[in-house]
Amino acid sequence: MNKDIWQIIKDEVNLRIGAERSLEPYLNALVLSQDSLKNSVASVLASKLNSDALSSNKIKEFILDVYNKCDHIEQDLIDDLVFFKDHDPACKYFSTPILFYKGFQGLATYRAAHCLWNDNRHTMALFFQNRASEIFGVDIHPAANIAGGVMIDHATGVVIGETSKIDKNVSIYQGVTLGGKGFEIGDRHPKIKSGVSIFASSTILGNIVIGKNAKIAAGSLVLKNVDEGVTVAGIPAKEI
Repeated sequence: MNKDIWQIIKDEVNLRIGAERSLEPYLNALVLSQDSLKNSVASVLASKLNSDALSSNKIKEFILDVYNKCDHIEQDLIDDLVFFKDHDPACKYFSTPILFYKGFQGLATYRAAHCLWNDNRHTMALFFQNRASEIFGVDIHPAANIAGGVMIDHATGVVIGETSKIDKNVSIYQGVTLGGKGFEIGDRHPKIKSGVSIFASSTILGNIVIGKNAKIAAGSLVLKNVDEGVTVAGIPAKEI
């Protein structure tokens, strides 16, 4: 890119203001008045996650503090934005996921919660998990490990369990569950390798591995490992 991604986002938002003047105060407050991508994302999240428990200002303070302590988060957010724009045909601008996509916003909330969890601030991490589930419709346990460069498209109904691990360049669509089998303890959730696509309403259960570049067809139930590059479908899922 010839320009810094933050500058590109600000340029996009200025174009949005030109097209829709009634949103100028909103867009100025959340983007143009901020001095970095992290500040802007924290402002957007705070505007949506606030409740009787914590005000917008207090939530932004918590999220920014976490973002600034976890050095990798800004790059993870950038990688998420780039992956969204490159893989969602409906996403024309980097600013779109920040402002309007529940999947990006839910993932950005998870990234703060994950750092809180790793800092043994479990109660606050679970608070953010709960609020993200209520507001964005995506329920990601803060202990899960999700690399930067992941797209959760639409987000509604997505559940990602505590010991799940998701590598970069993974696409997850609405209604997907990465869960346990109900009676296990310890490491009990799926491991998703890079390049995997998991289509709508699929369920993947147990400590199993979905190999690189595999595809899980919509509505599938996956109960065993999937090899690299393979497409599976059905209940239970089988290679096709």
